[in-house]
Amino acid sequence: IITAITAGSDTILNQASYELARAQIRNKLNNIAYKNNDLCVLFSTTDFVPGLKKHQYRLAKEDKWSDWKLGNVLKMQDLNEGNYNILIRFMNNEGVVSGAAELSFVVKPPFYRTWFAWFIYSVAGFILFFIFYKTYRYRLHSLNTVTQDENPEIFHKAEPSLPPKNYQFISTVDQEKKSRKTKWDKYEMATVLFSDIQGFTHIAEQMNPERLIDELDKFFFHFDSVVEKYNIEKIKTIGDAYMAAGGIPKKNNTNPIEVVLAALEMQYYMKQLKKTNAEIWDLRIGIHSGPVIAGTIGQKKRSYDIWGDTVNTASRMESSGEPGRVNVSGTTYNLIKDYFVCEYRGRLPVKYKGNIDMYFVKGLRPELSINLAGIPNRKFFLKLQLLRLNDLEEYVYDKLEVELPVNMYFHNLSHARQIYNFAGLLCKAEDLDFEETLMIRTACLLLPLGYISSYENPEIQAATIARELLPGYFYSDKQANLVSNLILSTKWPPSPRNLLEEIMADSRMEYLGRVDFIKLYKLLFLEHNEYLQPMEIRDWKENQIKILSSYSFYTAGARRLREIDADEQIKKMNEDNL
Repeated sequence: IITAITAGSDTILNQASYELARAQIRNKLNNIAYKNNDLCVLFSTTDFVPGLKKHQYRLAKEDKWSDWKLGNVLKMQDLNEGNYNILIRFMNNEGVVSGAAELSFVVKPPFYRTWFAWFIYSVAGFILFFIFYKTYRYRLHSLNTVTQDENPEIFHKAEPSLPPKNYQFISTVDQEKKSRKTKWDKYEMATVLFSDIQGFTHIAEQMNPERLIDELDKFFFHFDSVVEKYNIEKIKTIGDAYMAAGGIPKKNNTNPIEVVLAALEMQYYMKQLKKTNAEIWDLRIGIHSGPVIAGTIGQKKRSYDIWGDTVNTASRMESSGEPGRVNVSGTTYNLIKDYFVCEYRGRLPVKYKGNIDMYFVKGLRPELSINLAGIPNRKFFLKLQLLRLNDLEEYVYDKLEVELPVNMYFHNLSHARQIYNFAGLLCKAEDLDFEETLMIRTACLLLPLGYISSYENPEIQAATIARELLPGYFYSDKQANLVSNLILSTKWPPSPRNLLEEIMADSRMEYLGRVDFIKLYKLLFLEHNEYLQPMEIRDWKENQIKILSSYSFYTAGARRLREIDADEQIKKMNEDNL
């Protein structure tokens, strides 16, 4: 008979028989609070034989009873929440074992593990996430907004000139970037940037560690946004040192200019902060260009890193620099001198390197800045685009070499190069400006790509490719559309409406004025019969003579560059025995 149960400080007494006691205490037994999870059960037996008695117990779901113990008190401590069903029995002095008495009870979970508590956790987590997100957006906006004073030095007004990175091609570039990081690669021309805070060791000794970390985090956060804007790869930070590199993992020819732009913007940011806070630290930046090896290192914790003499030299440029200035090597200077004004420092000694030419970058060249205020103007970005055209040229020629069908006897890689180079000569002959030259050369470069997928309508295919590809090379939507329209204007028969379309037509038909025209028109005949309705050679010859007789180069430049006139060309064709 169970006579009393004590759960923590809550005691339940038995006033009647066993069954009456169970009915009396069942409600409380099913709701024992977790804080009262130390249980004490007092019981007795109907065996009135004098002497000490022993008891044992077991959980109903277990087969093994506990050891026999003297007395009539069962204590259980630190019970977990859950349902319990305990069996208890006695043994008298004569070894007779009683039947088992059963006790069932429930220990409720603590409040912090109830469903209501989990609901509160979820609501609180959502609120904290919302606050964190809003704080992050506000901080990002604050860090990227720098008040311009009366003589701003650089860049923030120029940001709208940079195209948005929301094109499909950019996602392809990101995928390539991720895939290339899984292997080693050599880059013939990359530009490495090192920045370092002047006197950081002394600062670290004097400043509160929490504030020190917070300040570094603020600076590096802004630097991350700058290098991302200029398509530069952040490599790592070590203490107060910040390392980044341009031209990796996607190779390009513009990385020296872009890295120097980023360096000047970093220095400008620090100078603006220093105007409002005298305790802001001075920054040294060093830059060098050259070959590097790039790849991943580590097993458990993999990281992307670069190695080579270029990295070491860039580090020396930083340590040899001055606070608040950008120090570049003579190699980098030769790559950026058409864009920036630099101050020659002389051949200075560098540890393990001997004497190296060094330059301080003072800012943009006057003709490339807005009102001499150090902000890149439209001419700067167009000049940069012409340099970026070399990257596009490499991509197109590689694609043509691999993907053009082998039976392209006339419209092959050699012909594509000829059109592109001829268009460049016409741009100079007609004295086109930067943007007009960029548009013409880009259109002539992309035109042959149409023959990869369509022989009957290559212009349409090439125009579509231009709209998809060019945003990835920082062409604006307006520029991409203009290039597409120039490509479409070359469809036969040509009917140019302006000088740019006349140059496009003359570039595509440049083979008519070449001394090797006889050979070329025969190759074009073979190609035509492969892809279109076959013709007899005599019919083809007559067709080409008609084109020679009717087509007259539109531009004076094309007429001057013509190697042989139409009448002489026709005479040679008539004399040729097919």
